[in-house]
Amino acid sequence: MFIGTIFIQVIVPILLLVVIGAGLQRKFSFNLRGISNLITYCLMPAAVFINLYETEIDGQVLLEIIGYLVVFSVLLILVTGFLSKILRLEKGEAAIFKNSISLINSGNYGIPVSQLLFQATPLGISIQIIVMVFQNILTYTYGLYNLIAATKSGWEIIKSLLKMPVLHAMLLGGLLNGLHVPIPGFLWTPISHLSDAFLAIALILLGAQLAQIQIRTIFNRTIIVSSIGRLVIGPAVSLLLIFLIGLDGIVAQSLFIASSFPTSRNSSSLALEYDVCPDLAAQTVLFSTILSGITVTFIVYISTILFV
Repeated sequence: MFIGTIFIQVIVPILLLVVIGAGLQRKFSFNLRGISNLITYCLMPAAVFINLYETEIDGQVLLEIIGYLVVFSVLLILVTGFLSKILRLEKGEAAIFKNSISLINSGNYGIPVSQLLFQATPLGISIQIIVMVFQNILTYTYGLYNLIAATKSGWEIIKSLLKMPVLHAMLLGGLLNGLHVPIPGFLWTPISHLSDAFLAIALILLGAQLAQIQIRTIFNRTIIVSSIGRLVIGPAVSLLLIFLIGLDGIVAQSLFIASSFPTSRNSSSLALEYDVCPDLAAQTVLFSTILSGITVTFIVYISTILFV
C-alpha cells in the first residue's frame, strides 16, 4: 500500500504531464525553443523567487544542513568528473552527464514526497525546501556553467551567467526575505501565477522533447551510468556523509531521502535553451524518473530503519 501510494501520488502525476506534452507535440509540432525561452526567462525566475522569499528555517538547523549539502555536492561533482573521464565523453555529453548526477529534482518531485512522508513532522518538509533552494542555486551556477562552458569559454561564460534572470531572482528573493520586505499584492499576484504555471509547462516541454526521441535510444551507456549515479551512488555518498558527520533523526532521514530523487528536470530545460545535447538530457530525466519509482521507495524504507 505504501509503495503504491508513493507511485500514484508522486510518479503518476509527473508522467501524466509528460505524456500530455508528448501528445500535444506530435499533433501540433510546437516551437520548443520558444517554450524553453518562456520557461527560462519568465516562469522559472518567478518560481525561484517565491521559493526563496517564502522559505523560513531555524538558523542552527540551516547551517548544519547547508554544511552537509555543500560537502555532498562537492563529492558528487568529483565523482561525476571521474566517471566522465572513464567514459571518455565529448564536451557536451560530459556536461549533461555531470549535471544528471549532481542536479536533483528536489522541487516538483522532492516536495510532494516529503509532504507525503512528513505530514506529522513539519521539520522534514522544511528541510526539503532548503534542499530545493540549494539545488536551485547549484543548478544556475555549477549546472549552468557546465552547459555554457561546453559552447563558450572565458569571459563569455561569466557574461552569460550574469545575464541569467534566474540568478537575479535568487538574489532578490533572498534579500527581500532577509530584510522582511513585504511585497504589494499587485506584484505578488502575477508573480504567483507565473510560479504556478512553471511546473506544468516545464513538464509538458519535457514531454514535447521526448516525443521527438526514439525510445530505444534511451538504453545507452551514458544514460544508464548517469541514472545509476543519480539513484544509487548519490544516496550511497549521502549515507556515508551522514554517518561521518553524525547526523540523526528527522534531519538525517530527510537528507538521505532527498539524495535519492531523480535527475532535475531543469537540467533538461537548460540543455534545450543552450542547445547542448538536449535529447540526451531529456532522455536521462525520463529514464531516471521512471526508475526512481523503485529506488526512492527502497531508500524511504531503509531510512525508516536507520533513522527512526
